[in-house]
Amino acid sequence: MVHSDSSIYVCSDAVGETAEAVVRATIRQFTSKEVAIKRYSHIQSEDEIEQIVGEVRENHSFIAYTLVQPELRAKMQQEAIRMDIRAVDVMGPMMQAYIDTFNDAPKPDPGQRQVLDDEYFKRIEAVEFAVKYDDGKDVKGLLLADVVLIGVSRTSKTPLSIFLAHKGIKTANLPILPDMEAPEELFLPANRMVIGLTIDPGHLLKIRTERLKTLGLPPQSKYASMDQIKKELRTADQLMQRLDCPIINVSDKSIEETAGIIMKIRSDK
Repeated sequence: MVHSDSSIYVCSDAVGETAEAVVRATIRQFTSKEVAIKRYSHIQSEDEIEQIVGEVRENHSFIAYTLVQPELRAKMQQEAIRMDIRAVDVMGPMMQAYIDTFNDAPKPDPGQRQVLDDEYFKRIEAVEFAVKYDDGKDVKGLLLADVVLIGVSRTSKTPLSIFLAHKGIKTANLPILPDMEAPEELFLPANRMVIGLTIDPGHLLKIRTERLKTLGLPPQSKYASMDQIKKELRTADQLMQRLDCPIINVSDKSIEETAGIIMKIRSDK
């Protein structure tokens, strides 16, 4: 049983995005949604590690870490053993395999992929774009985007937009509502790719019911009725057919899987 105050600690001498991504992917494999993530970035001293490990022990949690500096990695391993907690070295085995195979050593500075180059600024710009043009807030984004995601509510449009943005892909998304009149911008010629996201009705019913519980609303809401869901999905299917766009069923797919399909469609285009 996972307690509501349970947390997993992510530690890094860089930003910690890699370890956090692995932790989030792990959490998604379980039914509990009550596990929080506490991230400690840019760790520079052994004292910081001692303090974090002490906190983890008090909270009966564990650590996922990406530490490039050997002395910090060794300290984390020693403290975990001394305090009898579990600490998972996310990159260590992969780095050691690289060292053993190619007879090379890692660069001394952590977070090498955070170098402020053109790719970095491209990702930042794409993230800002995804936030600005999320959920159809400004239909101009439908003409400016690299990718436009369309689908009914709870088909992962927003997290997908952010994930793709971290790959440098400017993504806008548009929710499809029952009997909606699609904006003209969706049909105007533009240098973009429109992707339809669909989902099985039963799966969507479960997701929406859980969403209402989280918000403290009654499960009998129209939002989570099968009639409403089928009506919305029919509207979405008609629009997608009209646009003749690729359609992805996200029912049993993670964000990473769906994003991978979208990126492959783009590369094959």
